[in-house]
Amino acid sequence: MASSTASDGVSEEQTGKKSKKTKSQVDESELLTVPDGWKEPLFTKEDNPRGLLEESSFATLFPKYREAYLKECWPLVEKALGEVHIKPSLDLIEGSMTVCTTKKTFDPYAIVRARDLIKLLARSVPFEQAVRILQDDIACDIIKIGTMVRSRERFVKRRQRLIGPKGSTLKALELLTNCYVMVQGNTVSALGPYSGLKEVRKVVLDTMKNIHPIYNIKTLMIKRELSKDPELRVQNWERFLPKFRHKNLAKRKEPKKKSVKKEYTPFPPPQPESKVDQELATGEFFLRESVKKRKKMEEIKVKQATALTKKQEERNKAFIPPKEKPLMKKTAKAPTEGKLDIEAIKDKVKKAKTKKLGAPPLNPAPPTSSTTEKKKKKSNKAKSKG
Repeated sequence: MASSTASDGVSEEQTGKKSKKTKSQVDESELLTVPDGWKEPLFTKEDNPRGLLEESSFATLFPKYREAYLKECWPLVEKALGEVHIKPSLDLIEGSMTVCTTKKTFDPYAIVRARDLIKLLARSVPFEQAVRILQDDIACDIIKIGTMVRSRERFVKRRQRLIGPKGSTLKALELLTNCYVMVQGNTVSALGPYSGLKEVRKVVLDTMKNIHPIYNIKTLMIKRELSKDPELRVQNWERFLPKFRHKNLAKRKEPKKKSVKKEYTPFPPPQPESKVDQELATGEFFLRESVKKRKKMEEIKVKQATALTKKQEERNKAFIPPKEKPLMKKTAKAPTEGKLDIEAIKDKVKKAKTKKLGAPPLNPAPPTSSTTEKKKKKSNKAKSKG
């Protein structure tokens, strides 16, 4: 009986451990996944009834061309920030906007949102869009693109590529990321949810690195469709995403003279020999000064003689006639006799005349034997009749 009770106790402990493990696993999975439509509760005055201890303020400058617009919309800015108990001030002489907390301010993060609001207004973002920064689930990102490209012409082309024809590329990016994007001067201002801002920053930086935004827009479209499927939401999406390759890869030109690096050695190079060491090695050190001078003079004379011969050869080159090329090809062998053969020429002329059409032969051929015999017979017959 005792053994049976002990075994029951052990089994209960094991089941208790298993149930704890499963509960912890379930809790972790629930914590990792955010339920759809969940929103963080608003920060109210009840959360911080005593307010803030210190007053904090932020200021930012704005360009001259924004002065007229800010004058118009400043009452709306005061009204929007007054709801969060933050005092804004506009200095048109200095060209600056300032926001500071008051005694009634209870939200410590409200001053940071107010700072972002005046930053966006300075960067040509309209008030209707900039006010959204005061919401809890919306943030902003000001991306500096002015120093990313050296050439000004190239920078303007890439910035225009980000905007697209009639702003179509920028509009597609806004629809896919649920963010408002404003390209102005050397900065890109983005306003929206955190996940969208991350994608906007990636697209903007890639565009300035000469990667066309259409590639990133295609991947965003595929991701959007995949996120709708609850089964694929947990899986890896690499197999679905397109992999774009560079088509025009410029081959790096190799230098003509390749410098081969010497092998590293921890020991320093050997010390070069001094003149005294060299003279000791050759034995010149022990010679007299007069002998040394004579040797030097002989060496100088030899050098002078070689230099003179070289100069003389160079001067003589100008007087050597160049090899002339033959103008005509070798003709047939000329006649050995200097006098003309007149008889040979006459024969040629006679032959040429005979060859002419219709011309009578100069030496007619003698009549044949058959024709003479016939003539004789006719003459004999005529005589016998007479």
